[in-house]
Amino acid sequence: MTIKFNNLYASLGEAFYASLDPDPLPNPQSVILNEDALGLIDLTINSFSDEDLRDFLSGSLMPKGSEPLAMVYSGHQFGGYSPRLGDGRGLLMGQVRNKTGELWDLHLKGSGKTPFSRMGDGRAVLRSCIREYLASEALFALGIATTRALSIVTSDEPVRRETIENASMLMRLSRSHIRFGSFEYFSYTEQHNELRQLCDYTILNHFPQCSEQDNPYDALLLAATEKTALLIAHWQAFGFAHGVMNTDNMSIIGQTFDYGPYGFMESYDPYYICNHSDDQGRYAFCQQPNIGYWNCQALAQALSPLISKEGPEKMRALYQETYNQCYHGLMVRKLGLTKPHPSDKQLYEDLLDLLEGNKIDYSNFFRALSHYKISEDASSLTNLQSCANSFNPWFMRYKERLISEKSCQETRHKNMCAINPKYILRNYLAQRAIQQAEMGDYQELTRLFMVLKNPYAEQPDHQAYAADTPPWGQNLQISCSS
Repeated sequence: MTIKFNNLYASLGEAFYASLDPDPLPNPQSVILNEDALGLIDLTINSFSDEDLRDFLSGSLMPKGSEPLAMVYSGHQFGGYSPRLGDGRGLLMGQVRNKTGELWDLHLKGSGKTPFSRMGDGRAVLRSCIREYLASEALFALGIATTRALSIVTSDEPVRRETIENASMLMRLSRSHIRFGSFEYFSYTEQHNELRQLCDYTILNHFPQCSEQDNPYDALLLAATEKTALLIAHWQAFGFAHGVMNTDNMSIIGQTFDYGPYGFMESYDPYYICNHSDDQGRYAFCQQPNIGYWNCQALAQALSPLISKEGPEKMRALYQETYNQCYHGLMVRKLGLTKPHPSDKQLYEDLLDLLEGNKIDYSNFFRALSHYKISEDASSLTNLQSCANSFNPWFMRYKERLISEKSCQETRHKNMCAINPKYILRNYLAQRAIQQAEMGDYQELTRLFMVLKNPYAEQPDHQAYAADTPPWGQNLQISCSS
């Protein structure tokens, strides 16, 4: 097995991590492999023997050049500061620079205890691995910034969560595993030389344009803020709730990171809480833009030894402007509008109120709207037939708006179907795949993965995956252990 490692993070020194090997899974069994993700590091399925690939992905084979390490960081968790966290069940196995110059982290999740495990066993379970695998690839296919999933391997090693489950591992890829909490750790422990070193590393490898600015650290804060605002605007427009937006779960490069009790919006509810452990609703769907802003403020505070007094004020203005512009642009596109008008914001806000009041499926409504014809009224959308009278006044305004910009039905249909997905990862779909996988049958997992890879396509053979969530799947409880 040959993987060309280029382990730049390891060169920072052991103030930034603890070096250790993974604890291999006993009797490993391959569950699923993402060949597209394998290609990101210039490899194919033919680059390995089946045994070598399985052993590497389960922690028992260490390729030449790998330098496994657990990264140290801290973070604000549900608003309270935890001074020392770190990789408690995962290892950065190494970094690979591919032929196009991209640097990719290979991170093995579920690799055993580390110095940062606290009371944990350092393992992941099949359920949590499947949820992250599916979600990261689903968001990627939707066009939302995310880590990527490479593989899942399971075993017969028992671990206790709510019940006894099988220990498993997920290998994921990311351009960076540095978190907001990485900077908080060095700032609040007053390791300011290391804080500067981490900033310089991040600028060099992820935001090189910042080095050209008068204050590169101000520029880093602004670059991370912009990426974060863009990410959360996409979450809101596509109805995605992360569930645990702690600063240690926020990627410095603005990727969706550390999937746990996430959920896609089904019946539209701005107060949707996908994590049943979130008793206060801190990370409710409608709170995500504010929490993103709060987290950027926490990052600014962590960088305060290096940034100017004006840096936080610039950050605040940039976050609001970037988020508002991006979210507005996405929502206008979802409505198929191409020529800006002052009434557009009110148009989609009123629509969201109607969706909430009538408990209409968010994604399925917009997909159905993609096929709307100006000659029709609300009852032409099958999911509105029981409440068409409530929607008809809005549709009159929408129709007038389309006529005012001389909307072409064919073009609008094409453009709307390219931003309003037919297929999203509903929790019940993931749960069904998990239940079958836990019995050793991975066919549904593979099938669902293939459907989610093409969320905007019609896929006539898979219509059932686009249906509204059945009653039994509408109130599934998802916890942080997921």
